[in-house]
Amino acid sequence: MFRSLAALTAAMAALVLSSPAVAAIPRRIVSLSPSATETLYAIGAGRQIVAVDELSDYPRRAPRTKLSGYTPNVEAIAAYRPDLVVLAFDSGDAVAGLRRLGIRTVVQPAPTNLEQAYRRIRLLGAVTGHRPGANRLVRSMRTGIARAVASVRRRPLRVYHELTPDYYSATSRTFIGRIYALFGLRNIADAAEGSGSGYPQLSGEYIVAANPQLIVLADGKCCGQNAATVAARPGWRSIAAVRTRSVVAVDDSVASRWGPRIVQFVRAVAAGLSRVPG
Repeated sequence: MFRSLAALTAAMAALVLSSPAVAAIPRRIVSLSPSATETLYAIGAGRQIVAVDELSDYPRRAPRTKLSGYTPNVEAIAAYRPDLVVLAFDSGDAVAGLRRLGIRTVVQPAPTNLEQAYRRIRLLGAVTGHRPGANRLVRSMRTGIARAVASVRRRPLRVYHELTPDYYSATSRTFIGRIYALFGLRNIADAAEGSGSGYPQLSGEYIVAANPQLIVLADGKCCGQNAATVAARPGWRSIAAVRTRSVVAVDDSVASRWGPRIVQFVRAVAAGLSRVPG
């Protein structure tokens, strides 16, 4: 799954606007990107949103529907009479179909670093008439992240980021991997990268041998993983992070999105690092 998603993301090389930036402020927005949905609400555009995709579960007041962000259905989207549609992928030529109906679109592939995320936030501010709100959000995120990083001593500790219980992880080439780099951490998934996707599948034996000093679980909500389940895995009690209880569970969606809650993720990593002795 992660390989296909990464390939699709890589194919989307740039943001796509289907009309000039100098357009009327949209009144009926459909967001098919959970990260964009969170961002739109955070910059003050929530009242303009009439529908969001099935995975946009934050904030709770967002009008969730059965619309898919992975396989957008032009007819189903058009039924909400939007004047702006925000997508993460242009799957099945959805953008062309929406253009033919005269509907503006913004396509925002997943960023690979924070600066790209900030640019996406500012773009959403520009196209929705909330430029000041977007600028405030970026400033707030920069400040929050800088403070969290500065709150712990920089150490080249080994970290394992778990996406799924079958040991898919994320390397330093990914957006989430670059968050760990802010702390100077060494990502154990980097040495196992072979496909170039950024999301290799490790093995339990490999992880035990790599002996991470910090484990971050991004599969608690989906798959019920926590410090106790990790400690119960064969051989894992010998891992440094398990011995020192430096196992952090982070909300799956917080750990997988580039919106405003990335600050929460950075703070969670900092809190986990504060538990690592030495």
